[in-house]
Amino acid sequence: MGRFSNCCPHGFPGFRAKWTPHQDLQMQALPKPKEADDTDGVPYIDKEKEPDILIIREIDPCVNINGPFHHTSRYDLMTREFQPQLVVRRGQSFQLDIKLSRPYNEEKDGISFIFTVDDEEKSSHGSGTMIAVPLLKKADRHLPWNVTIDKINENVLTVQVASAPDAVVAKWRMDVDTKIINDGAYSYSWETRIYILYNPWCKHDQVYLKSEEWRDEAVLNDVGLIWRGTYNRLKPVIWKYDQFEKDILDCALYLMHVVGKVKSSNRSDPVKTARALAAAVNAADDLGAVMGNWSTDHSGGTAPIKWIGSMEILQKYYKKKKPVKYGQCWVFSGVLTTISRALGIPARTITNYSSAHDTQNSLTVDYFMDENGSVMEELNSDSIWNFHVWNEVWMQRPDLGSHYGGWQAIDATPQELSEDMYRCGPSSVAAVKLAEILRPYDSNFLFAEVNADKIFWRYSGPTQPLKLLRKDIYGIGKLICTKAPSRFELEDITYTYKHPEKTNEERSTMLKALQQSESLFSRYYLNEDFNDVHFNFKLMDDVKIGQPFSVILEMKNRSSAKEYKVTVILRVEVVTYTGKVGDNVKKETFTVSIKPEAVEEAKLLVTYEEYGKRLIDQCAFNVACLATIEATKFEYYAQDDFRIRKPDIKIVLREKPVEDKEVTADISVENPLPVPLKKGEFTVQGPGIDGSIKVKVKNAVPPGERAKGEFKFTPPRTGRHTIAAKFVSKQMDDVDGYLTIMVEPKKEQNGQ
Repeated sequence: MGRFSNCCPHGFPGFRAKWTPHQDLQMQALPKPKEADDTDGVPYIDKEKEPDILIIREIDPCVNINGPFHHTSRYDLMTREFQPQLVVRRGQSFQLDIKLSRPYNEEKDGISFIFTVDDEEKSSHGSGTMIAVPLLKKADRHLPWNVTIDKINENVLTVQVASAPDAVVAKWRMDVDTKIINDGAYSYSWETRIYILYNPWCKHDQVYLKSEEWRDEAVLNDVGLIWRGTYNRLKPVIWKYDQFEKDILDCALYLMHVVGKVKSSNRSDPVKTARALAAAVNAADDLGAVMGNWSTDHSGGTAPIKWIGSMEILQKYYKKKKPVKYGQCWVFSGVLTTISRALGIPARTITNYSSAHDTQNSLTVDYFMDENGSVMEELNSDSIWNFHVWNEVWMQRPDLGSHYGGWQAIDATPQELSEDMYRCGPSSVAAVKLAEILRPYDSNFLFAEVNADKIFWRYSGPTQPLKLLRKDIYGIGKLICTKAPSRFELEDITYTYKHPEKTNEERSTMLKALQQSESLFSRYYLNEDFNDVHFNFKLMDDVKIGQPFSVILEMKNRSSAKEYKVTVILRVEVVTYTGKVGDNVKKETFTVSIKPEAVEEAKLLVTYEEYGKRLIDQCAFNVACLATIEATKFEYYAQDDFRIRKPDIKIVLREKPVEDKEVTADISVENPLPVPLKKGEFTVQGPGIDGSIKVKVKNAVPPGERAKGEFKFTPPRTGRHTIAAKFVSKQMDDVDGYLTIMVEPKKEQNGQ
């Protein structure tokens, strides 16, 4: 009988005597006689019948060694005081210290390791969900997995376990078989689980990311900024990803395997995983993590603007396995960033300002206007969102070719069905820039989001032809941005999606895309340019909530002889960030005579008393003008988005933050409104704070004064941390602020 002559039930020559498959036993050996007593907790071995079998007493996961080496030290699973679990990255070795009943003897002892995916019902070698490996002196390059001897110190055997760079990403269990050659066998089932993640540090992993700066940001950074607002009034909002916190990794695996239905070997493929996660985050067609709600009624849940980060959402979801209420695009994106980073897929949150939602797959966004310049909602299915937030994940695309690797766009916001599920991507950003709109997945939809043409039509009735009012080829995808690596600053990545506007490359790319589209909407040219009167539509910049603002249409008569009479309609309406127009705030009609070579303007002043009670969502407005020149019937139409600014929360620490020492912080925000703030409340998240804390403002805050409060926290560890806060009151909500702090190590007392 050879050294590996017997076979374990899994089919590997690893000799598993008296082994029952899938039995969750700590140790197993020959049956113990009833009259015998245990001496040290080790299963009884009859010395007359069995030789000195090598018995495993315990296995040390070596978290203090493996954590830093695999960049996984911060996972809650690794830092638990009792029963820590092992979190490692594939394609890279990790260390185990195995305590034996006696010293390992290479001449007579054989050891084999069986790794099995924990949540797979039928693990198999063929699917890559069961791996059996013998203990070797040195690695065998022909084997995808290897377990090799590192060192032997008396009864402790130190081994290095190297998983394949394309191993299934999952929670694994490990069993160890020992055997004396030509004699008895013993099996040990390790209670500790091994979480194997994608590995951006491994050159052979599909998610390998060469840039150290972006690896640190897109995998390890647990806090970021998400940009909201409008392109002319950006609003950075803090978002705590918290991918290392309690239950987050388990929840990510649950969303991938159970909700996303990614099974067996497909879990090794980041393309399939990312596509499944984009569907699993929203609850539109499954029991995904977050339920969307774009109305103003958020009863029964939390309004999207009140979330500070992903942790509370995912912990709540994992506990009850029911969608958490409610989310909008930045919430879906923040959660998707969290679970992607938790699994080891480099991910970043992307904002596209003036983002097209092309429902007809025509690469155009079409608006139909009535005679007053008002959008006819009943005819419009396309829309333009003030901003839309999605994600990018980094991976190679062997299904497309080497030119299309790198950042891939995925979107968990349920907008349109993709293969019968609400999801989008992964779509190669490089393919979008090249107008390769037929490349999987959903590249045509993403191309329209950043590059569609915006067209305004005058609708005069079902029997009348449409009149083209204006064609705006520069109005979509005005700014595409993300958080810069290692800095709380904006990084403009518009160039990665599209060529610069007003260039031949941009127009030729659009033409290339249109030629590939199967559903081309009718395209017409603008009526002939009218050159005598030049129109300039202007908005006041940097308006703080509570202040008035003006909408101005400037008109310059460039003729030296003719006078023109112009009728101007100016209107301001509240609008959601998704482009849905709400209540009319103010509308006025002006009749202006412009003498030769003169400049005139029509000006609409809007006060807080007029707009304050109508504000919704992101404090955004749709402002529009329709100007008609009486003599020629030429019509000029312009429309823009406008957002008023809210104050920032200010956080000040009373003392330097030190590890394990309580810190008191003051928190405040200005009241910019002409009315008092009532029932104000801060919500704060930060280091050492379990979930979040509420800080109520006891009294009404008069105009011009500050709402104030204080809170305490005890940072549990040194290093850089972020405190995030939100403020709401009856008169003003969706106010944000954050403070980045450096926690110092505690000083040792004398004599200790």
